[in-house]
Amino acid sequence: MIDWCAECASTNSVLMETTPADDGRVHVIVAERQTAGRGRRGRQWLSWDGASLTFSTLWRFAPGAPVPAGLSLVAGVAVARALEQLGVQGVQLKWPNDVLVHGNKLAGILVELLPGRGRTPAAVIGIGINVDLPAHAEVPDQAGVTDLACALQAPPPARSLVLASVLVELQRLLETYAAAGFAALRGAWQQRNAFADLPVRICSDTDTLEGICSGVDDDGALLLRTEAGTRRVLVGDVSLRPLPGAKV
Repeated sequence: MIDWCAECASTNSVLMETTPADDGRVHVIVAERQTAGRGRRGRQWLSWDGASLTFSTLWRFAPGAPVPAGLSLVAGVAVARALEQLGVQGVQLKWPNDVLVHGNKLAGILVELLPGRGRTPAAVIGIGINVDLPAHAEVPDQAGVTDLACALQAPPPARSLVLASVLVELQRLLETYAAAGFAALRGAWQQRNAFADLPVRICSDTDTLEGICSGVDDDGALLLRTEAGTRRVLVGDVSLRPLPGAKV
């Protein structure tokens, strides 16, 4: 079921706070405008009326299943495949939640887990896609930003078509993920890894690591090759940045 609203604080927040009943349907909420859109690490996700596609969907996983690993990466592959089917070339994935085109950010993903509380465990998957940004649009602290219009070098498809394309791919990949885990989709993510074999820096509030990006493992953790050996970096409060001289 798709609920298209004119305005809300955040599509993720709506599904987190008013979780729909488990009635067997896929629940999706789309907002023309978010007043408090959120990205990872507390960042604001900016959107402009008619220029962006911002939506969230609720995905339930089997009772008793472990905390899903690599879910944001699965969503990234789904968005990438949908964009490629729409004719976008040069789609790349930046661990753990960004979709790039030739190094510039086109889409972002925010996955939040809902606690069980006696019900089927679930995750809210929020996706924001830049479709046709106005000339005056500015995104603070984001060096390279692009949209579908620029990526296609043509008028972008209707947002409803973009939404449908992403939802079809997301449903297909989530079914694979539920049956075989992220390991079954790891190769698809690796093929689009924006920083494959490039020097990168991982920054957190407490630590900084530098090394060569060696992809991800079967749990979706980033593999960083350092002088001390390969380090496994879990999805968390970290920021991935290319080192000087690295070209995407």
